[in-house]
Amino acid sequence: QAQLVESGGGLVKAGGSLRLSCTVSRLTFGTLVMGWFRRRALGKNRDFVAAISASGYSTNYADSVKDRFIISRDNDKNTVYLQMNNMKHEEKAIYYCAAKFSARDRERVDGYNYWGQGTQDTVAS
Repeated sequence: QAQLVESGGGLVKAGGSLRLSCTVSRLTFGTLVMGWFRRRALGKNRDFVAAISASGYSTNYADSVKDRFIISRDNDKNTVYLQMNNMKHEEKAIYYCAAKFSARDRERVDGYNYWGQGTQDTVAS
C-alpha cells in the first residue's frame, strides 16, 4: 500500500519559515505529480498550495503563496519539499502532500490519487 508521510510542521512566528517534507513509498515516485494542499479549519476544503511535475521542471503555485513558497523534489530520495517563507498568521493549517499519475489539472484536489495524513503548522502572530 502506498504511503505518503509528511514531516517538518510545527510552530513558527509570523514572518518566519518552515520546510515541509513528504516521503513517498511503494510508488514509482519519479512518475508522479506531487502537490501540497492545506486545510485551514475543520470542515473547510483543502486548498491548493503548490504542485510540481514528475520531472521537477514545472511548478504551480496558488496566487497567495507565489514568491514566498517553493516546491521542489528529490527523485533519488522519493521526497517532495515545500519551503515556506515569510509565513502569515492566517496560514496556520494542516498541510497535506498528495500524489497523482496524471499531469493534468494539478491544482484540483479531486485529481490526486494518494494523500498523506497531514502535518500541522501553526503561525504565531
